Amino acid sequence: MNIEGDDVFFAKGRPDGIVGSFLFHSKREKYHGCGGFSLIELVVTIALLGIVAAVAIPRLQGGSGFDERAFHDSVVAALRYAQKSAIASRRTVCANFSASPVQVSFRISTLIGATDCSTGSALAGPTTTTLVVTPTGNAGFAALPANIVFDAAGRPASGATINIAGLPASLAITVEAETGYVH
Repeated sequence: MNIEGDDVFFAKGRPDGIVGSFLFHSKREKYHGCGGFSLIELVVTIALLGIVAAVAIPRLQGGSGFDERAFHDSVVAALRYAQKSAIASRRTVCANFSASPVQVSFRISTLIGATDCSTGSALAGPTTTTLVVTPTGNAGFAALPANIVFDAAGRPASGATINIAGLPASLAITVEAETGYVH
């Protein structure tokens, strides 16, 4: 049987649909109440998740580099202070590095012309408290450096290079052998 040239399918003894170029089912199904998201809602949600991920994940992992850079700058400032203190007091000043806990502590000898700080006391910092540099967060040394001893003229016994873990090698702290310049 043909209806306007289209084929009719019979299901359960009655016509179910007309196969033609426009109509596949005789029953129109309406999609009211289907819970879905519009394209705009999906784009806004993905954008917000991206922003939250970009801000929150580095903070949770602690890989922002701020703690490492702060520790680097504090060690540089403390070493410069120690070198200037050796010159000003005309005594030997020692910087002692430790891995557990990670810190740099400073001592000043009590004897003029001493080669080490074994007969000394803790070096007072600019705030008149003991000068000790400890990192915040997970900052630390890439490898434990050798202790640095500044003589009364501010020269170290030998030059040193100090690497902070998590920072590029170009930010290594260098103590020049001849002058004691810290950079």
